Amino acid sequence: MAFKIPDTPEELFKQGMPKMPDLNRWIPLVTVVLLALVAAMTSFYSVETDEVGVIRRFGRFARITQPGLHWKWPLGIERLSRVKVRRVFKEEFGFRTLQAGVNTRYSSKSYNEESLMLTGDLNVLDVRWVVQFMVKDPRALLFNIRNPLETVRDVSEAAMREVIGDSSVSEVLTTRKNEVAFEAKQMMQETLDRYQSGIKVSEVVLKEVFPPKEVAASFNEVNEAEQEREKLIYQALKEYERVIEEAKGKAEQTVRRAEGYALARVEKAKGDAARFLETWKAYKSAKDVTRRRLYLETLEEIMPRAGQIYVFDPEAQGALPLLNLNGGTK
Repeated sequence: MAFKIPDTPEELFKQGMPKMPDLNRWIPLVTVVLLALVAAMTSFYSVETDEVGVIRRFGRFARITQPGLHWKWPLGIERLSRVKVRRVFKEEFGFRTLQAGVNTRYSSKSYNEESLMLTGDLNVLDVRWVVQFMVKDPRALLFNIRNPLETVRDVSEAAMREVIGDSSVSEVLTTRKNEVAFEAKQMMQETLDRYQSGIKVSEVVLKEVFPPKEVAASFNEVNEAEQEREKLIYQALKEYERVIEEAKGKAEQTVRRAEGYALARVEKAKGDAARFLETWKAYKSAKDVTRRRLYLETLEEIMPRAGQIYVFDPEAQGALPLLNLNGGTK
């Protein structure tokens, strides 16, 4: 029956209001469908290949899931935190990279508050460095430290300032640059491990170390003098090594010559001794013959060195010249 609009309020109350459709019976069904959709949307999740999923149940650690599709309790019972465990993170100190590439662009903003440092000999240096790190324990990262990036930056700056403060300005500029980076890395790792942060420091690289602009010219002169000193020291060491090696060679040659001479003398002595024994044996068996042979051999050895020979006869009126046995013309 069609509803007629009343002319007066009294007729409206007499006729009554039109009946509205009953929506209460649909509320439970709609609620169930919405809960099912929310549960489905908050139950399934995926983890990328370079990360792991840390599941917390009512705020407490529950488990770690590997890359892939997984299920968890919905409606906030279990919550997911994705942690990049295969990515190398980088933090820059003293400068900022705006765009990396072939033509890298850096920020023109000054970061002196983190780069200016005091050395052990009370000089000031502008130190710029890069820290690379990874997550080795995602559970420790989430539950033991509040802000990982700020923690890494604070620990890195404190470690670098301590290492720079233990070195002189010349050492940092010239001879100890690699050692400074290595010591800062070790100190950072020890501090982060003491905090149980779950962070592993991969590398600390000193990008630039130079004096402030106000004293750059003087520092450059000092640096040039240090380089010249190192060059002269290297040249002196090179000459020293050359002279030492030459002296060692001559000494070795002299020792070898002496050893050869000693060996020759020993062998000659052995030969003389053996010959003497043979001569003695021959002398024992034939004394007259051996005596005459030794006499003749001795004369044969001496006569060529005698020069002019004169024989004086008491009855002769003068010296009698003998034949020139030396083959000379005199």
